[in-house]
Amino acid sequence: MDTDKGRKSPIEPLSPLQIFHHSGARRSLAAPDPITHNLSVRSNRTLKASKPRTAASPRSSSRARLRGRRAARPRQDSTKDRLVQAALKTLTTEGFYGTTARAIARTGGLNQALIFYHFGSVDQLLLAALDATSQGRLTRYREELATVTSVTELVEAMAALYEEDVRVGHVAAVQELIAGGSSVPGLRRQVVNRMEPWVAFAEEVTRRLLAGTVFEPLLPIHDLAYAAVALYFGVETVTHLQGDRSRAASLFEAGRRLAPLADAMRTNATWAGQA
Repeated sequence: MDTDKGRKSPIEPLSPLQIFHHSGARRSLAAPDPITHNLSVRSNRTLKASKPRTAASPRSSSRARLRGRRAARPRQDSTKDRLVQAALKTLTTEGFYGTTARAIARTGGLNQALIFYHFGSVDQLLLAALDATSQGRLTRYREELATVTSVTELVEAMAALYEEDVRVGHVAAVQELIAGGSSVPGLRRQVVNRMEPWVAFAEEVTRRLLAGTVFEPLLPIHDLAYAAVALYFGVETVTHLQGDRSRAASLFEAGRRLAPLADAMRTNATWAGQA
């Protein structure tokens, strides 16, 4: 009798593949957990939608800096203008030696450190103030004398412009700088150089009035222009120091009396054949 037929066969161990099938792992791969799946898909979409940040190009950075400078420039210019106007006012009210950094800052309601930040020194600020008032007044003189064709018209225009100079404080500021700057070597030469545009302008007017006359080639027009400017500033200096404007008024009155005679000489002093 075969004993193997009544004996149960031993249970064979499962292979790894069989364990995999029976454990339900296939089902987990085929049908993933909904929560985990949704999170994974959302993460992938977020990564695809977001772009990596790139560093700003040098050109865009320079443009940003330029816009910043343009935005800051008007404010800086406004501060400089306020300092210039404060310096002019302080010169007029306090005189040259009273125009200190502290006095200018107090007049303008600004920090005195701004003077050195924008101009480097009080002297440079005073020169900037002289430039501002001189350029403004020179423009005004050019406008008024542009149509002058006779000595009579010239004297009347100059008298009116001189009154304006006094009224706006130009005379006081300039004369304080001339008087005070003469004792400061660094300022003296700079102040003298700033008179040259006035000499050039006086030469233009003189040439226009003498054009076509016998005086034009005979007279040293540049020297006449220099003498006219020196006389004008000299009168301003004396009247400013004396505090009496009546002397200047008397000189203009004398000019009004002599102007018709000068015009008559100009009219008769034309070249033969041009009369």
